[in-house]
Amino acid sequence: MTAVLLPILIGVVYVLLGSLIPEPHRRRFNAVMIAGAGAAYLSGGALGPWELVFCSVMTYVAFRGLDSWTFIGIGWLLHTGWDVVHHLKGQPILPFAHDSSFGCALCDPVIAIWCFTGGRSVLTPLRSLVTR
Repeated sequence: MTAVLLPILIGVVYVLLGSLIPEPHRRRFNAVMIAGAGAAYLSGGALGPWELVFCSVMTYVAFRGLDSWTFIGIGWLLHTGWDVVHHLKGQPILPFAHDSSFGCALCDPVIAIWCFTGGRSVLTPLRSLVTR
């Protein structure tokens, strides 16, 4: 149960912390995060040259994400797919944590959903609920 809930909670915490960053910096920061996510598996090389192809695709998506929350969301979903492939291959993102790619595959869609809604701060609606 923890293997499922903790990654989802990490995604929620990422969204909450990301909401603290003012726009337009929030979108740019997330575009840089997508670029980094695209390179996360490079050192393992489990999929050979396909790791470089994926990194190249993610670099393009990150570049487009500088101006588009939709591309950032697409990037998180692409990374989700890459996480699943690595989990099934038995080559996790963190070699010392067997289920780390599985967890990442659960965390990334949470962030993607936020991005597809425009990456708006979730803190403003939360504040209004608390002050009622």
